[in-house]
Amino acid sequence: MENLISVVENQYAKKANSEIRPGDLVKVHYKIIEGDSERTQVFEGTILRIRGAGNGKTITVRKISFGIGVERVFMLNSPRLEKIELVKHRKVRRSRLYYLRGLSGKSARMEERAGKEQVQETKAPAADQPA
Repeated sequence: MENLISVVENQYAKKANSEIRPGDLVKVHYKIIEGDSERTQVFEGTILRIRGAGNGKTITVRKISFGIGVERVFMLNSPRLEKIELVKHRKVRRSRLYYLRGLSGKSARMEERAGKEQVQETKAPAADQPA
């Protein structure tokens, strides 16, 4: 029975976005259906947690909107989820960032995690140009 369930789940599974982690700043593009029209709404915030596995995997994203904290849970395999755009990797030491709910302003900031794309090349000054 379990094998049959996993076969059906694999048919509907989307490609996993394994590069996202808790603490990352992401833009979630989500389809909103209002009557007969469809539009895409972008929700930009910090990932507080990633939970579940397989088709039931979800992420909780938190943003501050007009001074009020807003959290939203997105199912990663939802057909309404268009894409998750990674804005910044941030350095955190926990998998659940619930402590951010009580912080505001500068105390809620996190360090940016160094990655391959963030390494900057330094150019040596040319010999023929005066320094």
